[in-house]
Amino acid sequence: MAKTTIPNKVANALWARAGGCCQYRGCSEYLVGDLIAGREDGTFGFLAHIVADSPDGPRGDEVRSALLAKRLDNLMLMCARHHKLIDVDAPDDHPETLLVEMKAEHERRIVRNVAIRPDLASHVVRFSARIAENPALVSTREIFDAMRPHRHPASGETIDLELVGAAFRDHEPIYWDTQRLNLGRQFETAIRNRIERQDIRHLSVFALAPQPLLIELGRLLGDIVPAAIHQRHREPATWAWQDDQPALVLNVGEHASGAGPIALKLAVSADVDDARIRAVLGDDTAIWSITATGAHNDILRRPEDQANYRRLLRGLFNRIKAVHGQSTPIHVFPVLPASLAVETGRVWMPKADVPLRLYDQNGASGFAHAFDIGHVPTGAREIEAA
Repeated sequence: MAKTTIPNKVANALWARAGGCCQYRGCSEYLVGDLIAGREDGTFGFLAHIVADSPDGPRGDEVRSALLAKRLDNLMLMCARHHKLIDVDAPDDHPETLLVEMKAEHERRIVRNVAIRPDLASHVVRFSARIAENPALVSTREIFDAMRPHRHPASGETIDLELVGAAFRDHEPIYWDTQRLNLGRQFETAIRNRIERQDIRHLSVFALAPQPLLIELGRLLGDIVPAAIHQRHREPATWAWQDDQPALVLNVGEHASGAGPIALKLAVSADVDDARIRAVLGDDTAIWSITATGAHNDILRRPEDQANYRRLLRGLFNRIKAVHGQSTPIHVFPVLPASLAVETGRVWMPKADVPLRLYDQNGASGFAHAFDIGHVPTGAREIEAA
């Protein structure tokens, strides 16, 4: 154990830089106060040396140990468990370079957190619904980390919108009715009412669900409150934006010819052959589209690409309405990153845009109708049935 008495001003500076928490990576145990013992002002941390203060200690050095014994940059604040781990139980697994990294990471995080302004607080919404056979789970710790430095959680709790324990699958018609009704009711109680009371002023949305439900979530969100819609990336596995990636190239296709139904193909995560859409709606379908060059399922990396998609989709909705009029619904075939599916619903305006008929891609069986947004005239249903 340490033999050196650390000066008070150095110890105080270390406690401040650590935010009163253990600096071991992944721990962050708060080391001030003990409610069980009734000592609110007690401190329970250890000042641990990175390079030991004696040559024969953990990571000790004949020359540097004495020079660094009282240096702030050679000290870490540790809980009892991790102090014992790095000095007694597993010193060989904790070289100097690793501990220096841990200390720097922790102190940078403290600086970022205390520097965030109160007006950057955001309520976190998690939306999870079963996709095929896999429940769509979202890690709270991951999403809180992804918000920084632009936003921080308004509280340690998230607003969860999900149907817990649902046994229905997305190839069953009852799945869509049940999930959509559940989403609407939860949204009304957990979000809309709180927005009206001005409890919520900004939302950070993290969603993984079948595409029609993501679009429905976007429709509910609309523009009633500012919101950031986050995207889950596969490689690396993170919710944080990858700003150093190249811009996403989106292409708008206008195919107004065709006397039959109006289709909108949104193919960003994968290519979609027009024949698959005509197999559902008929050979005389007029197909409009937004597609991505080099489409793949991990393509969306930057918030700027998200904004560009919204702009292009808004223009396409207006263009389709100008060409085909306001009485014909748009059959929407989405193959999108999750956040763009949510943005699709946010872009759609109930009073200005024509109704949408939403389809879901169901494995080898192709696209199947899920549900409608807006009032679809009876004639449109008869066209599809034919």
